[in-house]
Amino acid sequence: MNTLDNFRKQIKSRRLALGLKQKDMFGRTGLSRQQYQNIEKSGNPTLETLLLIADGLNCELTLTPKNPSPTTPTASNIPQDDPTQDPWQGILDS
Repeated sequence: MNTLDNFRKQIKSRRLALGLKQKDMFGRTGLSRQQYQNIEKSGNPTLETLLLIADGLNCELTLTPKNPSPTTPTASNIPQDDPTQDPWQGILDS
């Protein structure tokens, strides 16, 4: 199963878990029932549409490395109170 197929199954599962019908997604995303139905069935949504759907399902999109190396810093393995361990420190500083 590819990532897009998995995504489609996840949004459908989440929608059903919330007790929502496809037509209910209009009020939550601005997408018509037909547009939303197409995405769940076989669509290839844009990033903007993915963000609308995630928000409408009270979710958020995240990027997760497929095979993170043991030395790859992640939010879960960096102590929140230790700014010296921030992998982004200094990157955006001018």
